[in-house]
Amino acid sequence: MKTQCLVITLFFALLAINMQAQDSGSRWGFEINGGAGIPLQELAGTELETGLNLEATLHFRLLEHTGLYAGWGWAHFAGDDQLDYEETGYVMGLTFEHPFPQSAISYYLRAGALYNHLEVEGDGGEIIDDTGHGWGLQAAAGIDIPIGRKWSLTPGVKFHTLNRELETGAQTKDLNLRYLSARMGIRKQF
Repeated sequence: MKTQCLVITLFFALLAINMQAQDSGSRWGFEINGGAGIPLQELAGTELETGLNLEATLHFRLLEHTGLYAGWGWAHFAGDDQLDYEETGYVMGLTFEHPFPQSAISYYLRAGALYNHLEVEGDGGEIIDDTGHGWGLQAAAGIDIPIGRKWSLTPGVKFHTLNRELETGAQTKDLNLRYLSARMGIRKQF
């Protein structure tokens, strides 16, 4: 037990020293982004149209180029079966951001997890069915373009995958939502 306490104390001491050595730039940021979602496959036999997705995330920079993000996301797709499919839930992950040489523009790479659910909606938006929350994955890449004091545009692309089961009476459907999103965001650092 004493060894564990010593190791944990040393870890936090090294982390504090590392944080002191970094520049005094902004550690926190808030980003809102959205764009078109292009389905990569059918959803349980249903052809999906190009959809819309939005995300709001809070960012925290741990190290000079590495940070964490967490937030909430929403996506909407219309199906050829006259039903709509909405995905909502939470996102969290790791981000790497690095400036291009001789430029204020940076590129970013993100990899994370989702804790989302899918809703099946009928005419008028009434919820017909819900899968319940479950885990999925996302990966994103893009650029960060400064546009003003602590503001930047964040265009990019995102791959998103969520596999959920939908139980309707005695029947179970596998809903495997996979889409690629071209998106535009705006971020404020503070």
